[in-house]
Amino acid sequence: MIAQHSLPCYNSFAMKILLHCCCGPCSTASIERLLSEGWEPVLCYDNPNIAPEAERSLRLENLKRVAEKYSLPLLTNTTPHSVWLEKIRGFEAEPEGGRRCELCYELNLALAAAAAEALGIEHFTTTLTVSRFKNSAQIFKVGSEFPGFTPIDFKKKDGFNRSVLISREMGLYRQTYCGCEFSKS
Repeated sequence: MIAQHSLPCYNSFAMKILLHCCCGPCSTASIERLLSEGWEPVLCYDNPNIAPEAERSLRLENLKRVAEKYSLPLLTNTTPHSVWLEKIRGFEAEPEGGRRCELCYELNLALAAAAAEALGIEHFTTTLTVSRFKNSAQIFKVGSEFPGFTPIDFKKKDGFNRSVLISREMGLYRQTYCGCEFSKS
């Protein structure tokens, strides 16, 4: 179930976009860019790939701080980690950036697409592209399978460095791995 938090007044000329958020730090520069380009972001957090649960909760708590800073709605959903484990079964040993990641993107973007559709939001995108460790072309390829996916490379326009700066200013928790137990170093 999707929970809604603090819906602000929106610019009636802005176009809504659901922003799949992996964490608070990656969301910061992505939100700034969307706002600067005239979008009206609605944040969405699910991420069944993140383990353990304490890590998932910590990332959500930091995202809540970001949502509050920008006065944006935050939708949360808690698809069980077991759904993700089933999705990537057989690809646990894949290297970072391999087929496991592609399957992970597919699940997270499918969840975001479903949330956008349920809310009547025509466009959606993801903060995953802000990471210098993620292949935006691979994410765009997976995203192109979903109606409404809007490919935005948040790494561009110095997005990654901007996210680091804002995160530092806000005192946000910055994780050291993408989220799944198989990427943990």
